[in-house]
Amino acid sequence: LQNLKWLDLKDNPLDPVLAKVAGDCLDEKQCKQAAVKVLQHMKAIQSEQDRQRQRKLQAEREMEKKREAEQRAREAQEREVRKREKAEEKERRRREYDAQKAAKQEVEKKPKKETVQTRKPTSGSRGPQPPRHKAQSWSGCVVRVVLLCLLCVVCAVCACRLTELRQQAVCLSLNTLYQDVVAALQNHKTLQNLLQHNSQK
Repeated sequence: LQNLKWLDLKDNPLDPVLAKVAGDCLDEKQCKQAAVKVLQHMKAIQSEQDRQRQRKLQAEREMEKKREAEQRAREAQEREVRKREKAEEKERRRREYDAQKAAKQEVEKKPKKETVQTRKPTSGSRGPQPPRHKAQSWSGCVVRVVLLCLLCVVCAVCACRLTELRQQAVCLSLNTLYQDVVAALQNHKTLQNLLQHNSQK
């Protein structure tokens, strides 16, 4: 098209738009001018198409840059969120560790405090209180042992007198001993009554 120098319209009908641009082509001069006009018109169309294509490419490049910028901003925001969450998780773990450590120290400190309070004597508890406490505990143990023995004897006597075990040799001896003790207690009571009666006279 750039080499177009002559426009031959004989048996070559043009597009109505191009025919309007070219004008008349009745002689050589008009046909050359028509060729120049058509060439200029086509160049103008080509230039406009090139400009449109450039504008489209520019818009696409700007859109791509915008998408990339948005992607980078989104990734930066996600990194910031992850960083903040990690910092919050680290802080939460540190607080839990400090709380557990403080609770452990409090638990370890409490028995020591109780031990110190137990060992520390009061101002009014000096002197013979520890021996008295020891004597009381000893006498209490003796009383408990005696009561336990009496309970065992009573249970054995009841078993030997009220069950089928009374025919056993051990139970026979125990029943005899029980009867002797009862008789001795009755005689002792009778003697006391007699002495009391004589003293009243």
